[in-house]
Amino acid sequence: VQLQASGGGLVQAGGSLSLSCAASGRTFSNSAMGWFRRAPGKEREFVAAISWNGNTIDYADSVKGRFTISRDNAKNSVYLQMNNLKPEDTAVYYCAAHRLISVIRALRADYDGQGTLVTVSS
Repeated sequence: VQLQASGGGLVQAGGSLSLSCAASGRTFSNSAMGWFRRAPGKEREFVAAISWNGNTIDYADSVKGRFTISRDNAKNSVYLQMNNLKPEDTAVYYCAAHRLISVIRALRADYDGQGTLVTVSS
């Protein structure tokens, strides 16, 4: 699966952004999808993941209640709605794909190379 994330930008604290990830490849509908992020000077951090059929969703504790992951298999896309953003959410966000959510959570899945930058000002 080839991936391309988009939708990042600059937003004030408390604001919202919606990220999208377009995927290509025959295995998208069979793949769990997810997001992770890397803040400046920090290690990568798991954000959210969703199973191939949307029945299983997992979030990092730091984003629970604020972020929502979803997917549209007909459009080969996965989304991340981010509300009530905080300055500590500032990071490059990457989308990832793998057959297993556990692999995405462990940050071992394939991901888009460039990501999309989210900057939250205080």
